[in-house]
Amino acid sequence: MLEARLQTQQRSSQNGRETSLWSSGFGMKLEAVTPFLGKYRPFVGRCCQTCTPKSWESLFHRSIMDLGFCNVILVKEENTRFRGWLVRRLCYFLWSLEQHIPPCQDAPQKIVESAGVQNVIPGRAPGGAGAGQVPSHVKRDIQRILGHMQAPPRPVLIRLFSWALLRILNCFFLNVQLHKGQMKMVHKAAQAGSPLVLLSTHKSLLDGILLPFVLLSQGLGVLRVAWDPRTCSPILRALLKKLGGLFLPPEASLSLDSSEGVLARAVVHAAVEQLLVSGQPLLIFLEEPPGAQGPRLSALGQTWLGLVVQVVQVGVVPDAMLVPVAISYDLVPDAPRDTYHASAPLGLWTGALAVLRSLRGWGCSRRACVRVHLAQPFSLHEYIINARSCWGSRQTLEQLLQPIVLGQCTVVPDTEKEQEWTPVTGPLLALKEEDQLLVRRLSRHVLNASTASSAVMSTAIMATLLLFKHQKLLGEFSWLTEETLLRGFDVGFSGQLQCLVQHALSLLRPHVALLRVQQGDLLVVLRPGPGLTHLAHLSSELLPAFLSEAVGACAVRALLAGRVPPEGPWELQGIELLSQNQLYHQILLLMHLLPQDLLLLQPCQSSYCYCQEVLDRLIQCGLLVAEESRATQSSCSGS
Repeated sequence: MLEARLQTQQRSSQNGRETSLWSSGFGMKLEAVTPFLGKYRPFVGRCCQTCTPKSWESLFHRSIMDLGFCNVILVKEENTRFRGWLVRRLCYFLWSLEQHIPPCQDAPQKIVESAGVQNVIPGRAPGGAGAGQVPSHVKRDIQRILGHMQAPPRPVLIRLFSWALLRILNCFFLNVQLHKGQMKMVHKAAQAGSPLVLLSTHKSLLDGILLPFVLLSQGLGVLRVAWDPRTCSPILRALLKKLGGLFLPPEASLSLDSSEGVLARAVVHAAVEQLLVSGQPLLIFLEEPPGAQGPRLSALGQTWLGLVVQVVQVGVVPDAMLVPVAISYDLVPDAPRDTYHASAPLGLWTGALAVLRSLRGWGCSRRACVRVHLAQPFSLHEYIINARSCWGSRQTLEQLLQPIVLGQCTVVPDTEKEQEWTPVTGPLLALKEEDQLLVRRLSRHVLNASTASSAVMSTAIMATLLLFKHQKLLGEFSWLTEETLLRGFDVGFSGQLQCLVQHALSLLRPHVALLRVQQGDLLVVLRPGPGLTHLAHLSSELLPAFLSEAVGACAVRALLAGRVPPEGPWELQGIELLSQNQLYHQILLLMHLLPQDLLLLQPCQSSYCYCQEVLDRLIQCGLLVAEESRATQSSCSGS
């Protein structure tokens, strides 16, 4: 009977009776959701005041928060220099022709003449070919490595691709929003003369195409994107290289004693040097794509970041401005997502056919919204100086944990002094141990800033409510939105609750069913099957906002596990007193157990400061009440 009612409901929506169904379920007058307090929006993504105090002050002003958003894909006649009836029909094409594309020709000869490559050539050609000359076979190897890595961007192809992408994005999305104040900060950082390195999270394969388009439309020029070569076919790699893509050659991952690996790493290092010297912006994905197994931080992204750190440390460029980037989708188009998670690399024609099928079946009612976030830029040179000055008393993780294992000590060490023992493969092996630690800590810093600046979309809140079986969606939607804002996270929507819930449920329509019940209300029923996994993936976007409470709740439950019978219910009989030291100890154990990139901890933050932050969150939520014991020892009571 339930399946029959679902089919009936689907037929009714196809016949155009969706409006009456919505009005019968959400016909009440409701207040609007305003995701800001007072005049200014909450500014998220400030850089670390401890590690980069000068950048924290110089690239920020309070008036930035007063600026609004711009829809990047909304191009009209006013966005061109021309006016008229024909211009209104060709405004997309004229807009793409007027985009400023600075010359960004690669210099293979300069790469061959660089000091790093010249130092490697004698090992590849023992006999030599004369002073200042490169043997022909070595030159062919260098050209082959460069051909696999990059190609000169083609302005005509970039303009044509921008025009086609603009039309496709208008079919997929309602809007692509960009905060004007955040873009103002990036422009101010670019005017300082240092090259821009954008470090982004990774939500979809579409990120590497959408972000360059957004920044090109804002006057930052052609963005060079570091792609993962495993996700693209050779034909698609050739196209992406002409659009500004970079690919790490396979020889760069060989062992340290391999002559091919040494030459490939020298060529890659020289290519990154020339890219930064020319001032071209570079985009690196620091996060593994969704669905990937293993740690959250990408090993390939850290490799590219390590190359940038090396260039700054050597002094080829005096500094580089790092910009944490995040992108939030209401809903990623299904066809590219399914293609991306396939085992085979994505091909050019396969991707084009998937986009065409998606355009044919992607109705206007399912168009989603996108928010691009640019956090506060900061100086890489300043971070390196301040980070190295704090490493005087650093110990290895083995030195910290060995006394506890041998029973010589019972105090859990502070994780701020530990060294991660995660093995690093690939070109990072060519870095010193201290530089590897610097890159990993910098990656965690940037990932924390990117995640903190990422807005929570309406579909993530709706998926969370549906998974936890909340009945009153309108009231709970408003409550969860307020809780998210109170924790310092932004949301990517505003407007009437009725419209927001309608928009979120329309995007989640393939995974839920709307049933009309008595009293003119609607019942939202989850469809069994893979839709639950999709909703769980969407709801995980809320995890960073409530991560402290989640860690604290796990610690409290672990302490109460010994006080509650295994077969009994988990209701507390009265008030339970918990020692603050015990809670600290339990939270520290969880911090050692959970991955650091999952906890989004800043490397410069003390572990005990994080423990106190967790306790403060639990007290603010009302789960714990701080009391002073008779022995003048701090304790907490759980209720």
